[in-house]
Amino acid sequence: MERATFAGGCFWCMVKPFDELPGIIDVVSGYSGGHVENPTYKEIKEGQSGHYEAVQITFDPSVFPYRDLLDLYWPQIDPTDDGGQFHDRGDQYRTAIFYHNEEQRYAAEETKQKIADSGRFAKPIVTKILPAAPFYPAEEYHQKFYKKKPEEYKADRKVSGRDEFISNHWQS
Repeated sequence: MERATFAGGCFWCMVKPFDELPGIIDVVSGYSGGHVENPTYKEIKEGQSGHYEAVQITFDPSVFPYRDLLDLYWPQIDPTDDGGQFHDRGDQYRTAIFYHNEEQRYAAEETKQKIADSGRFAKPIVTKILPAAPFYPAEEYHQKFYKKKPEEYKADRKVSGRDEFISNHWQS
């Protein structure tokens, strides 16, 4: 098993695209990349800890290769927005790929360059590629939020502008 860690704005919206696919063992909402040990959601929301909201995916690379995870990650985000994602603003909602080994780093950089070269976006790709940092699981009520509170999840996605952006920029 391997791990992949992706920040893509609100972690509620980053679980479902990866969850319950063959080879995906678990998807955990949490926090990574900050300077506070065991941060709380309140510290994250207030921007006090330096963390990104992120998901950590445990996967079987023989069934679901890392590059396939990247191919699924990129179309979930606006890689040109360095101020957050969609209606969620602030550093905690920025995008990043946290690599766990050099193969992941190389694959992340290669796919980022491919998107930059594609001409799909007029603005530069600002998603950071960073070494994996300690990952802290979020509080239990955030885990698998799309299953626990499906109506709230759907409403949040709708007002966020995420689905409209994905439709306009990623679906060919």
